[in-house]
Amino acid sequence: MGNILKLSESKAGGGARLALYGNHKDFFSAVIFDMDGLVLDTESTYSLAWQKASAEMGHEFTEDFCLSMSGLHYQAIEQKLINFCGADFDLKAFNRLSGVYWRRHVNEQGISIKKGFFNLLDKIDNAGMPFCLATNSRKVNALECLKLAGLEGVFSIVVSRDDVSKAKPSPDIFLTAANYLNTPINRCLALEDSLTGVKAAVLAGTQSIFIPSVFPADQAAVDLAACFFNNLDELAQIIYSI
Repeated sequence: MGNILKLSESKAGGGARLALYGNHKDFFSAVIFDMDGLVLDTESTYSLAWQKASAEMGHEFTEDFCLSMSGLHYQAIEQKLINFCGADFDLKAFNRLSGVYWRRHVNEQGISIKKGFFNLLDKIDNAGMPFCLATNSRKVNALECLKLAGLEGVFSIVVSRDDVSKAKPSPDIFLTAANYLNTPINRCLALEDSLTGVKAAVLAGTQSIFIPSVFPADQAAVDLAACFFNNLDELAQIIYSI
């Protein structure tokens, strides 16, 4: 048998173990990061802004409702808002208000970086692997979030909703990312925190890793992904352990 990196069958105990044989590059040659909820803890900032804006408009958004929009692109979010609030819900006013509350919060508090990101990034850098960001956010919003988190310039390649005709869960963003990385899609490791993202990664043909931003973890995403970890640190600790 040649040198390979292999995923075990078991997904118990917080995630499948990565069994390494020989050189890890024989398994994947590039890494594709999602942004919201995976690299950055933006989900909590969005929830706070949405709840304040909805309250000002006479609605009550629970934390669970806000988190149910995790991983969705803006058109899907807007449709969910209409379904929840009614056809006469003023999306323009809501977007304006939530934007004001969001910027007020992040300008004061910043945006937190998820546990284990720098550890994992160091190992990817040391391996000489290309990596990129692939997000359902608009590029201007993605770049703003990265700047607020202190990660401006960390990702030389940012693939956004603007770069494709269809957002996740369609596979377009991952296929575009693989093209930018000049790497076959089946040699890309995709890191995602939502069912929407995992679906897109699987449809594209990547090796998909599910690292949830919301607990308990979505069982459908756990079952669909090739592997599941509780955070990026767990992945970083095992991915190069030989």
